[in-house]
Amino acid sequence: MKILLLVIRWVVGLLFIFSGLVKANDPLGLAYKMQEFFEVWGLHGLQDYTLWFSLLMNTFEVVAGVAVIVGWRMKLFSWLLLILIVFFTFLTGYAVLSGKIKTCGCFGDCIPLTSEQSFIKDLILLALIIFLFLMRNKIQPALNSKTAIKTLLFSLLATAFLQYRDLKYLPVVDCLPYKKGNDIVQQMQVPAGAIPDSLTLNFVYKKNGKIINFDQAHFPDDFDSTYEYIDRKDVVAKKGNGLVAPIADFSLQTLSGADTTRAIFQTDKYILVMARDFENYDNWKDAIHAFIQDAQSKHVPIFLVTADANTASEHFRNIEILKCDATVMKTAARVKPTILLMERSKIKEKFSANSQSMMQDAVEIILGRKIN
Repeated sequence: MKILLLVIRWVVGLLFIFSGLVKANDPLGLAYKMQEFFEVWGLHGLQDYTLWFSLLMNTFEVVAGVAVIVGWRMKLFSWLLLILIVFFTFLTGYAVLSGKIKTCGCFGDCIPLTSEQSFIKDLILLALIIFLFLMRNKIQPALNSKTAIKTLLFSLLATAFLQYRDLKYLPVVDCLPYKKGNDIVQQMQVPAGAIPDSLTLNFVYKKNGKIINFDQAHFPDDFDSTYEYIDRKDVVAKKGNGLVAPIADFSLQTLSGADTTRAIFQTDKYILVMARDFENYDNWKDAIHAFIQDAQSKHVPIFLVTADANTASEHFRNIEILKCDATVMKTAARVKPTILLMERSKIKEKFSANSQSMMQDAVEIILGRKIN
């Protein structure tokens, strides 16, 4: 029994540490996933706090995993882990049953799991944590109290520092389709053998005070103007095999609305400065304007990509502004602003504008005069 208890402690502890660190590598990714859940549930008032929730949850997962392994204060942490895994199981179960959430973000974007896989994983973890909860009084600490506290404090500070660094300089490990070395055009291609979901339209109407539901193939025989339209929804009639293009909707538009994506991708070497919006603009405006001047003085094409073109036009007069969808930019540019050094549609280099050394060398790198 002691060996079994030790093995389960290590399995649960390592899974929580791994899960927390993978998400801590990209805390904004979990924050966006939380926003997706809150949007579905109509909890719009919580949208502004998702990043803080993400930072706290990632840190807690790592610290709780360490606590389980060292066996420190298991009466407390067994309760906390049980509450947390019940909550996670509810989330993944909701995602499976509702079909409204495709992935849960349990291991971030580095290890994408379907909602079904996440639910099964959480059910197994739930069983293991229930076992630990029932056996909590028999777990003996592996370290003395002072050493255990130092170990937990180190794990807390290390996780917090990792997340601070990622929010300033981009994730240490970029698992997104816009990472360095990827070709955007290739990432937009649907994988061979992909079978898309088969959708049907479901209509909701009201007649004589009654709500009536029907799909596109079964309109009522007496359908006329007495039917009051309420809603229309896409319903998955038959699920596909889940194979989709990593990038589905990337496009660049001029201020007049013309799609210029193909023309941009035909340019041999150029730079994209990506800033979704201009919040905290004063913190980075000097560096970006100097960077733009440097690129233009060396005749390197440079473009400002944003979802807030009106504000961009107020701040930037000497650079071509391109519009891009805000949701796309959340994936392409986690940090604001993010610099992409491009060769046609391939991302040669990607870095945060907070990286002073990269900012200084970027133009030389794109011109091939300096190897990064």
